[in-house]
Amino acid sequence: MIGVFDSGLGGVTVLKELIKKMPNEHFVYYSDSINNPYGDKTKEEVIKLSDKVTRFLIDKGCKIIVIACNTASCSAREYLRKKYKDIKFIVTEPAVKRVYDDNKNANMLVLATERTINSENLKELIEKYHTKNTYLCSMQHLADLIEEEKDDEIDNLLDEKLSKYSDKNIDSIVLGCTHYPLVKDKIKLHFKNAKLYDGAEGVAKQAKRIFEKEKIGSNNKLEIDFYDSKDNKREKLFYKLLSRR
Repeated sequence: MIGVFDSGLGGVTVLKELIKKMPNEHFVYYSDSINNPYGDKTKEEVIKLSDKVTRFLIDKGCKIIVIACNTASCSAREYLRKKYKDIKFIVTEPAVKRVYDDNKNANMLVLATERTINSENLKELIEKYHTKNTYLCSMQHLADLIEEEKDDEIDNLLDEKLSKYSDKNIDSIVLGCTHYPLVKDKIKLHFKNAKLYDGAEGVAKQAKRIFEKEKIGSNNKLEIDFYDSKDNKREKLFYKLLSRR
């Protein structure tokens, strides 16, 4: 059984890739919507919330847990790995290396939450895989606007934030929050010639490798259990997003 969690429904973009790689497994998805977004919380708060969700998923029988949230990954992964040594954690991180591998001369724009933008993890990635020009943009509040399906406010925020980079010849954009691929078409409108990157496929590949290495028994059919810290009325939206191409 594989656990997947996010501060909300953004992690569904990671779950889609997990299902592609492992189409016959049992996934338990936990949406911590009552505490969404994680991006505006302190590191200590994110660790505490991630720990609580992790205990829930372990109690459900999960042996592998995918942290489908960049903010939780950069803030809580070390703590969780030390505390739960028998659990295999797969983390999500901004796809900076993928851009670097494709084009070291890229004009790269990294979009992420405030917490991720200021994290040591992202700083280390940028230092190691710095392209010709690298720009960091905090998209605070975008994740919760996506959760609430507030299209007009999403458009206004994107206009406000992305217009600052219209003269930077951006050709590569890192979607550093699992929510952001849900509005990738809107982001693409601002940079029509740019390639968009997210970490979901890499996470799925790593999860499959660990799953096979640990020899966890196959489920033989796809099963998905959905839980939400607020209420399960969000289940309908969860499956709508999961089915979106």
